[in-house]
Amino acid sequence: MRENFASVLETVADVRAERVAVTHGERSRTWAQLDERASRLAAFLAGCRIGQDDRVAIALYNGIEYLESVFAVLKLRAIPVNVNYRYRADEMAHLFGDAAVAAVIFDASLGSRVEQAQASVPSVRTLIQVGDGVAGDAVAGSAVRRYEAVIDAAAPLPRAVRGVDRWLMYTGGTTGKPKGVLVSHAWLYPVVTANGFGLIGETIPGSLEELRSVTQRLASTGDALVCLPAPPLMHATGMYTTLGALVASGRVVFLTGRSYDPDELAAAVGRQRVDTISIVGDVFALPLADALDRAAAEGRPYDLSSLRRVLSVGVTWSADVKRRLLAHGDFVCRDLVAASEGGPFAISQTRRGDAAVTSRFTLLPGARVIDDAGLDVVAGSGQVGMLAAPADDEIRYLGDEAKTAQTFRTFGGRRWVVTGDLASLEADGSITFHGRGSRIINTGGEKVFAEEVEQVLIEHPGVRDALVVGLPDPRWGHRVSAVVVPVSDHQVSADSLVGYVADRLAGYKQPRTVVFVSGIRRSPSGKADLDWARAVAAGEIPPDLSVPATPASGSVIYP
Repeated sequence: MRENFASVLETVADVRAERVAVTHGERSRTWAQLDERASRLAAFLAGCRIGQDDRVAIALYNGIEYLESVFAVLKLRAIPVNVNYRYRADEMAHLFGDAAVAAVIFDASLGSRVEQAQASVPSVRTLIQVGDGVAGDAVAGSAVRRYEAVIDAAAPLPRAVRGVDRWLMYTGGTTGKPKGVLVSHAWLYPVVTANGFGLIGETIPGSLEELRSVTQRLASTGDALVCLPAPPLMHATGMYTTLGALVASGRVVFLTGRSYDPDELAAAVGRQRVDTISIVGDVFALPLADALDRAAAEGRPYDLSSLRRVLSVGVTWSADVKRRLLAHGDFVCRDLVAASEGGPFAISQTRRGDAAVTSRFTLLPGARVIDDAGLDVVAGSGQVGMLAAPADDEIRYLGDEAKTAQTFRTFGGRRWVVTGDLASLEADGSITFHGRGSRIINTGGEKVFAEEVEQVLIEHPGVRDALVVGLPDPRWGHRVSAVVVPVSDHQVSADSLVGYVADRLAGYKQPRTVVFVSGIRRSPSGKADLDWARAVAAGEIPPDLSVPATPASGSVIYP
């Protein structure tokens, strides 16, 4: 559909006006309220000379205000810019400058960092603060406007006819500075709606008129989806799952905690009758499995009777953890290989009673496994190729044509997105996912896929989490090194883990170094901090002080 996404949301809002769109703890917004408040915020921003193609940074935690802010920016034909709330001032300044941000909507707790970042980025001229914060965090001064005061004072911005505008999603990856993926709303619409209409078996509407008609039909039966996105909205998985549920006549539920609490998630499923959970691999699923097991063992099992699907994108989700989750409910575990740049490439769906397999997927229509020349790899050959999917001509990295040319390639007269995700095509047509090419470890002339070794380590009963990296080695070029989180009630040694891997993989794949830590450092979206892991494995950071967490608390650590 070639429409501005604000027009898509307004179409749904008009039909579902009195239905609740979003719930955050004890607070809720109907569609009419969400639309009106976003229109008021848009009017204020318009008065600050924010308009088409201007960039507005959103540095907020999950909540109603995040949705209102995105909606308001889209109404202006401007571009929302996602900000990682863990960034320090220098990192924020880089992002603001790279995107040429004109305004920032931020949580008060991030105020001091935003203020420092703004001081070095002349393009930022408007600051809007959500909440009061705590001493030393909130920004003082008349240049900062309060979110609620702005909305209360403004009249709603009138509806307007809009064209097909642009959407920007920054992706941090595992190393390096964040990259902005710039696409059109025409690209955004099918990606988002696959996370909504695609889940409930509805054909994706091709026009606003079709969307209005489908919404009227679905509205008569209540909420087509009740979705709880656990990842942060500043990550593509959280944002696209949220928008997909809303467009498909669903309701969205946000957790209230600013750090991931699996018990809060499990309780919210029963209380809000959630049928869809969005997570990011084992980093979210493993603590949830622990919480469910613990509650059941204590005779207070959580009510998951409403749950129909658990969705994960982009990070390893091991078979054992899927089995543990499915022991507590009758739902499907839907594991997707995709990236902010495009896809999806492949899918795996596991139900109770299925033989769960880690990293085995089915290619989605249009996706391929190709070699460096763009030719399909031969099924059953064992050759490891690159996952590729059709890409729009417009998609690119903001301000980085070299990286754009590297990721978006033309083969056979067609443009493809090739993110570096590696896979082999099996004889039966399935694929084995080997992870990101940037994580290949070359040791003694052999290639080791870090994720393959990680998956074996995680299968060990004494291992809770693991991260594998390559360290420079004068003889072998690089040596395989593992950073491991042990299970608290197991005694496990480095030698036993090396032997465990050696029994299952070729000798050159076994770790030469094993360092035990209390938790793996990851971003809120679940991506591992590889620079940190290399420093720990090399002894540059004391392992006991590297992560302020215990194994029982899970691996996702928020500030």
